[in-house]
Amino acid sequence: MSFNYRVAGYVKLAKLWEKNKEAALSYHKRYYKEKCDKIPGWILQGVYVDITGQKLIYKRPQMLHLLKACRNGEVDCIAAQTKAYLAANSEEFCYLLKFLSDMPGLIELVTEDEKYHINTIMNPEQQKEALEKMADDYVKLDETKYKKWKEKILQGIQEL
Repeated sequence: MSFNYRVAGYVKLAKLWEKNKEAALSYHKRYYKEKCDKIPGWILQGVYVDITGQKLIYKRPQMLHLLKACRNGEVDCIAAQTKAYLAANSEEFCYLLKFLSDMPGLIELVTEDEKYHINTIMNPEQQKEALEKMADDYVKLDETKYKKWKEKILQGIQEL
């Protein structure tokens, strides 16, 4: 049985790209369009590009727009060339995974990292379950801290 995934590409670029913002946006939109055109069942919903020095997810406007699209049921899969685009550190990554896994709809993740890439659609070696367990275990270390992070995300989404 086949399934169509509404895919959103996400990119976080360093602030130095501000000078070439239009070229960067054009390149990444073309990149994700070509990628989705090549993969059966992938329908490009949008490309979200943050050009910022911000490491915190709740301070990245395009990431907030993407998370809002996920919450609104407009996106089923987030594609990124690298995990580093999604989160700057393990804490942010675990919090993001927890936030996505708690959404009512299924949100898949696909990255293209040379080593240790993520593909929860194909789910090699039960990646999805392992990532969710890792995120849950990490959040349990300090649930209050995660709740504060989540509140900032939700506030950011609401302000869009």
